[in-house]
Amino acid sequence: MKLEELRKIYHLPFFDLLTRARETHKAHWPENEVQLCTLLSIKTGGCSEDCSYCSQSAHHSSGIERHPLLEVGAVIEAAHRAKENGSTRFCMGAAWRGVREGEQKFEHVLEIVRNVRSLGMEVCVTLGQIGDEEARKLKEAGVTAYNHNIDTSPEFYPEIVSTHTFEDRLNTIKSVQQAGMAVCCGGILGMGESVEDRLRMLEVLAAFDPPPESIPINTLMPMPGTPLAEQEPVDVFDLVRMIASTRIAVPRAKVRLSAGRTNLSREAQALCFFAGANSIFYGEKLLTADNPETYADHRLLNELDLTPQRPFEDRVVREIELAGR
Repeated sequence: MKLEELRKIYHLPFFDLLTRARETHKAHWPENEVQLCTLLSIKTGGCSEDCSYCSQSAHHSSGIERHPLLEVGAVIEAAHRAKENGSTRFCMGAAWRGVREGEQKFEHVLEIVRNVRSLGMEVCVTLGQIGDEEARKLKEAGVTAYNHNIDTSPEFYPEIVSTHTFEDRLNTIKSVQQAGMAVCCGGILGMGESVEDRLRMLEVLAAFDPPPESIPINTLMPMPGTPLAEQEPVDVFDLVRMIASTRIAVPRAKVRLSAGRTNLSREAQALCFFAGANSIFYGEKLLTADNPETYADHRLLNELDLTPQRPFEDRVVREIELAGR
């Protein structure tokens, strides 16, 4: 979907946009389901990248305490808790530039992945830059999806990061796709970008072949000590417009209502779900930022008659069963 068409969609009268997004959502996601994902930081702080929004960058004085790569047992314990609480996808993030074949930390991550996968959960990792060989090994270990956000438009990206390029992001995504892993890729609203930047980002995402399996839509959570600490909050209707436009532009992707949910009322979250969001990060912490409490999410989903989405394998089995009837 090209930029001009995305402009027309985004700037539709608000309720016309919601109507079109809802119709698209129902056509491709007829069940009232929401994917529950848990995100765990397996290595915290001290990252060599200078992303302006990130409290884990070594370039910023955010006060985040550094923690080395977690032991396998600690990660598996967290994954067990996540599964017991209803999560079907376990996502693990490491604050570093990337990993390479042969590094001890990469072998450690592969061991973690194998163990988490044995629990029957979908496994998502975000490890920074990787190449073809790393992607292949992650796929073999059992990674379901690789998260690598493009954050914003190609034009605005240099305003946010200087230690790597937008093209570097795309190269990692190409390696992930060639290995046969699903791509989880989205962006962040509220970093000083324009609406045009947001739509350019969406144009890039919609052009992925194959399309992203999931698209996280984050709103900036300004972190003390980072260059974006004083940014103004994103207007909730701008967020809803972006979610609705994403649903229309990439209809088969899960649209994840991600960072920033703590700043949304229950009613605002309900509007986001209506506009096409069907995935959330679930649990009290997103890497280093706060997230709504588990019991609050359970209550909200129950009141909206939304149910947790089955893990990928369970859904495939169910679709085969239904097709055979």
